[in-house]
Amino acid sequence: MLVQISDLFDLQKIADSGQCFRSAALPDGTYRFITGDQTLYIRRVSDETYEVSCDRDSWERIWTLYFDLGRNYREVSRAIPAEDAFLRRAAEAGAGIRILRQDPWETLVTFIISQRKSIPAIRAVVELLSRRYGTPVQTSRETLFTFPTAHQLQGVSLEDYRDCKAGYRAPYLLDAVRQVVSGDLDLREIASFPDGELLSVLEGVRGVGGKVASCVALFAYGRTACAPVDTWIRKVIRQEYHGKNPFDRYGDAAGIMQQYFFYYAQGHRAEMDAGRGKP
Repeated sequence: MLVQISDLFDLQKIADSGQCFRSAALPDGTYRFITGDQTLYIRRVSDETYEVSCDRDSWERIWTLYFDLGRNYREVSRAIPAEDAFLRRAAEAGAGIRILRQDPWETLVTFIISQRKSIPAIRAVVELLSRRYGTPVQTSRETLFTFPTAHQLQGVSLEDYRDCKAGYRAPYLLDAVRQVVSGDLDLREIASFPDGELLSVLEGVRGVGGKVASCVALFAYGRTACAPVDTWIRKVIRQEYHGKNPFDRYGDAAGIMQQYFFYYAQGHRAEMDAGRGKP
């Protein structure tokens, strides 16, 4: 099926943006995305036309929300004031990134795993967990494994998690599983909570601090006022904004601006490490 996407939309940048860890670029130019038990193969065929592997109902019900296609990112970028030269540069570099609306359980677990790990290392752990404990799914192209639910992980031990390279995060994963299986943490119910309360509840999971909670709020619940601050964002704030948080001025678009910062910093590692973010 063919779909039209007229707004900023770049599959490679989305896959590289550090939000999701199971996307893949295939040799023929197709990209694969997985959310829950749903898999999408999507390929650009012209400037605004894309070929997708799903039907119209699934595209509108699942993937339009997943890719945040109800928001105009051109307008968001145009709202960046001229005096914020660094963010304008970062937004230009990251044009086409979208804030993905992912499965809350998978997002919680993957960002617990993400602490002090590189993106390739995170991907490796997520894939191991999926292959060992998820459900096999046969698509038109390959056999995949869904990300395991909390109930599928219920009998997994500390040693099992460590064998999947989770390291010191293993006890955190055990606690997340326990809270969700017991009902102490209801990931659907908290979707209706205001931002502050949502973050507070997420931080009740062992090992979840402000950064991980903000990532879950942003990438699973669409809370675009939340702007996670990691090592790279701290460098940007220190080097470009004299240590002052720049996100407050952007309100509900703060999380989108954070993604532009993150993508730019990842693409200019040497400059950022040397304290030379400016050209």
